[in-house]
Amino acid sequence: MTRISTLGLTIALMLWGVAAQAVELMHWERLPLAVPLVINQERVVFVDEAVRVGVPSTLTGKLRVQSTGGTLYLRASEAIAPTRLQLQSVSTGEIILLDIAATPGDQPLEPVRILKNAQVQATEAKSSTAPVPERTPIPVALTRYAAQSLYAPLRTVESLPGVRRVPLKLRTALPTLLPTENVSSTPIAAWRLGDYWVTAVRLRNRGSDTVQLDSRRLQAKLFAATFQHAFLGPVGSAEDTTIAYLVTHGAGLEQAVLLPSVARGTDDES
Repeated sequence: MTRISTLGLTIALMLWGVAAQAVELMHWERLPLAVPLVINQERVVFVDEAVRVGVPSTLTGKLRVQSTGGTLYLRASEAIAPTRLQLQSVSTGEIILLDIAATPGDQPLEPVRILKNAQVQATEAKSSTAPVPERTPIPVALTRYAAQSLYAPLRTVESLPGVRRVPLKLRTALPTLLPTENVSSTPIAAWRLGDYWVTAVRLRNRGSDTVQLDSRRLQAKLFAATFQHAFLGPVGSAEDTTIAYLVTHGAGLEQAVLLPSVARGTDDES
């Protein structure tokens, strides 16, 4: 029987869009900022103030530039050699230089936020005077760390003191994890922080019907559980696979799932 705490809802909300919400921060210090583009994919640049955009005539028909409310939307329709754009502040006249280049690719690039020195200093000052927030519960922080480690760019993964990746003791499929669904379940990674473990399990739909994921159907003794996505699409679709983050307390997932002992690894995690 699955035991899921109310932390599962908190974790799910924090995981929503982990990969999609990652933003690359760039600091304007009077040096041109490199902003690569992928052909036929829009990239968003947050400037946080109204700007005019100076676009060279050589980019006519190659680059679509839209600017509204301090946000730029850049989309290249073909390859672009390194070219410089000028962003001029409407209020102060200050110039920010962007060096763009567009190349083919499949991997979407995260949005960019440009911070100027005054903004950085104001943020640091605000952080130093703001009250210290309550500590995030370990299961929430651990699950979020696992999700970022799998989905977010490495440079955006938030530090979590004390966390460590641990060897998987379950190296095979878990046929009893979701016995009511035609879904394969395979552990792919695990992390530990204190007395809590989180194991990332890849779920893949093996049927032609959409599967709505429900943590109450998980057959394991879990402290908390959440899914990267709320459903699995039909097999063969782009949505037929997701990740379940299963949190256990006092031991890893191998002690929580209903599997014969022969299916478990023999390594011992200290």
